[in-house]
Amino acid sequence: MEKKLPPGQFETESWPILHQGDIYQFNEETWNFRLFGHVENEKNLSFHEVMSLPKKITTVDMHCVTTWSKFGTTFEGIPMREFVNLVQLNNDVNYVMLYGYYNGDPYGYCANLPLQPLLGDDALFVYRFKDENHDWQDISPKHGFPLRFIPPDSFYLWKGTKWVTGIRFMRDDEAGFWEELGYSMTANPFKEERYR
Repeated sequence: MEKKLPPGQFETESWPILHQGDIYQFNEETWNFRLFGHVENEKNLSFHEVMSLPKKITTVDMHCVTTWSKFGTTFEGIPMREFVNLVQLNNDVNYVMLYGYYNGDPYGYCANLPLQPLLGDDALFVYRFKDENHDWQDISPKHGFPLRFIPPDSFYLWKGTKWVTGIRFMRDDEAGFWEELGYSMTANPFKEERYR
């Protein structure tokens, strides 16, 4: 497959580590994953329940707004659609907000995304990866262990919430953490949608 480098990006073989706030220290006893918002049946899932969901292995290209792109990283994780299947969505749900830990607050970080593009095999809540330089290994705490969302390559990687804790299903789009600070709501790297 031909690599497509978005405008303003450069290719790297490394996976640079960028994050805001403290690095979350995983505690299985207190960790949970919440599905809520415009649904008929909100759910709280334990780590065991989340890890029991069906998995997929997918190779994804990552594009960071800071201008690096990493091609061909293979992830194992749980597709977004598996979480969607656990709740009955209201008919008017078009967007999601993905939450993650930020300085100890399990809902302190969030990123908004349209739901429809996330229902394929390239939108995963991941826990391990491999690439040309690494065999299978767990993602590190700095990369978002125990669970991190990796979006399709049609979104900049800041939409890939680290230390993820839940999904809020929404009728209308809302700004997330970086969007409140002036970043693009849609974040398409091929259209170079970095900022509003």
